[in-house]
Amino acid sequence: MRRPVHNEEFLDLFRTMRRGAFRLELRDRYNVAAERERWEAFLAADWARLEELNRVQRAVWMQLMKDATTSGRQVERVRVVSEPPSRYIQFELTLNAGNAEAGEDIRYLPREQAATLDLPGEDYWLFDGAVAVVLRFDDDDVLTGMELTDEPATLARYRSGQQLAWQHAVPYPVYVKKWAGLGEHPPSA
Repeated sequence: MRRPVHNEEFLDLFRTMRRGAFRLELRDRYNVAAERERWEAFLAADWARLEELNRVQRAVWMQLMKDATTSGRQVERVRVVSEPPSRYIQFELTLNAGNAEAGEDIRYLPREQAATLDLPGEDYWLFDGAVAVVLRFDDDDVLTGMELTDEPATLARYRSGQQLAWQHAVPYPVYVKKWAGLGEHPPSA
């Protein structure tokens, strides 16, 4: 089965999962309207504004992650990235301290290394290894839709991708130190 899934149903998957969720991110940029103010604060190196916007605008997500992880469920993410990291990935590295504090385990996989692995070619979330949400983007990196699937062949490919990516990815605290001198970051990053 494949069918469209809307935002609230997607968020409910985090509330109802039993073991955990995994995300594979393949893009060097995500064009997210809700991030625009934070992105502009980052580019302006306005760390106080970025911190405030981040606290307010990501409160729902951070609470969802805390609720999941404090109840013993895992939320894992692997970002496949070009090196040196794009400005957008530097922005994400800056924000990841909050994700880590909320309990997410985010790791980074250099694109050159990922190319040698047999990873799926699309972004997805995998919940309990039993259902997935495939994320669709346009040419300008804007999310155009999400599809829920429980197709056995797709799930097997996504579980394999999860294992391969996780096995080769670098944990956030190690990766952020590797690129710490690349650009300006707020003091907490």
